[in-house]
Amino acid sequence: MKLALLAVLFFAALAAAYRFYGRFVARALGLDDSRATPAHTRADGVDFVATPPFYLFAQHFSAIAAAGPIAGPILACQTFGWLPCLLWIGVGVVFIGAVHDFASLAASVRHGGTSVAEIARAHLGTPAGRAMMAFIWIALIYVIVAFTDITVGSFVTGTEELAAGSHSFNPGGAVAMASVSYLALSCLLGLVQRFLAPPLWLATVLFVPATFAVAWAGTHFSHVLEFDRITWGLVILGYCALASVTPVWALLQPRGYLGGFVLYSALAIGVVGILSCRYEIQAPAFRTFDAGTSTGALFPFLFVTIACGACSGFHGLVCSGTTSKQVSRESHMHFVGYGAMLAEAFVALIALVTVMIVMPGDLAGLQPGTIYGRGIGEFLTQWIGEDKRNFAVTFGAMAFSTFVFDTLDVCTRLGRYILEELFGWRTRAGALCATLITIGPPTLILCTSDAGAWKDYWTLFGASNQLLAGLTLVAITIWLRKGGRPTWFTLVPMVFVLSITLWALARIALASFAASAGLDAKLCNGLASAALIGLALFVVASALKRWREPLTAGP
Repeated sequence: MKLALLAVLFFAALAAAYRFYGRFVARALGLDDSRATPAHTRADGVDFVATPPFYLFAQHFSAIAAAGPIAGPILACQTFGWLPCLLWIGVGVVFIGAVHDFASLAASVRHGGTSVAEIARAHLGTPAGRAMMAFIWIALIYVIVAFTDITVGSFVTGTEELAAGSHSFNPGGAVAMASVSYLALSCLLGLVQRFLAPPLWLATVLFVPATFAVAWAGTHFSHVLEFDRITWGLVILGYCALASVTPVWALLQPRGYLGGFVLYSALAIGVVGILSCRYEIQAPAFRTFDAGTSTGALFPFLFVTIACGACSGFHGLVCSGTTSKQVSRESHMHFVGYGAMLAEAFVALIALVTVMIVMPGDLAGLQPGTIYGRGIGEFLTQWIGEDKRNFAVTFGAMAFSTFVFDTLDVCTRLGRYILEELFGWRTRAGALCATLITIGPPTLILCTSDAGAWKDYWTLFGASNQLLAGLTLVAITIWLRKGGRPTWFTLVPMVFVLSITLWALARIALASFAASAGLDAKLCNGLASAALIGLALFVVASALKRWREPLTAGP
């Protein structure tokens, strides 16, 4: 099959899903614009801020689309082949991932903008809510560790495709300079929007081109920011701590908005490249059911390796942690919640294509970031000419780094929210304390681990991430049942995701304990896997108990 035809069919399926199944979910959730959202009822100018849907979509999209939908599909395709990956991304996102995001957003809005853990506490009981909070916090630590290490690596040495090129500049310094300038530009946009309040179209016309200009400028000032790995790690985590307590209008919203356009550009480049009809599928459709490693079985590891490309529990944290506090009208949730997840599936498709168009032997030993950067560079070269191929590949690498970096401060803010809710901290001092506690473990791990340690945590991150989605669906299903609403559209995905992820975590725990040589990363992975399984089973048991209770109307 031609690659272009395959992509068109995939896009048509996503569009039909948004139009038909997305509307069904909206009706099942009972969206009602006459209800005042928390962005209005609890408006405080810091966290609760009513936001236009297009602006909010960009912020939400950039927050949920990071390394997961890019690295996951690339890793899975190299192990299992592109066909099982494509099937899971398509079916999973329509019936599980997008439903999870949409329902998480709706449930949070109906509960005053609280987190999924607080929703679990309200409907499953306080002990289950606390178990959910502990589960979420552990999962966030893994996200912060993995993504910080990826970002630090790109700042210190640059991604492999940059380092291997013929550039005379410091590749890591170029990525670092572009990223820091991008954050400074985001803060400037926030100040302009807050105090000058220009029309959104004018701010877009001025600041979006400037975003690409600072990326270009980074290649010309590549020696300004040159630090070692540990220094950059501490700087990034320090930035995350500061960003966690900064008003959303000053950084989170403008950074997300501009980051969304970087994503849009990468999507556009990928779409044009795919539809150009220049490429044939080179990779095998199917490789194996079992690659012979501890995490190489298609069932269950295909699903947890792809992770965010089809379903992600982290998205529920974004939906209920930041996005729900900014929804202006309930009808906007269809576009933001369901639509953004479908868009992320197309990000996953483009990442998958970067493997599909290359002979398998040409990718041996390459990391996902390298493969993605080369693929986007190949597509962009069609626009700007063969003589600018190095710049095109550089842009692809910088885009990948931007996606990863945008998620870090969101995770820290979400960790802060979880601890504030868990301990009842409502003061500014409580927010600072919750932030420092959240940043502490990643700082310790970064300072005591080797470069590239994120690889040791990826499969566990993927399994815990999707198990979190399953637990979120548990709480949402009980909420819907107590309110007398249909539950099958969340119940069926919930059962599938719980089964797959608990299976995967059990295998990870057994393999990690067997490979451990003492107090090492393997032992930590095994203990974390066992703890996550225990917390998840406790939440599920609490849900089964509540399922038997008489129905009562809920929010």
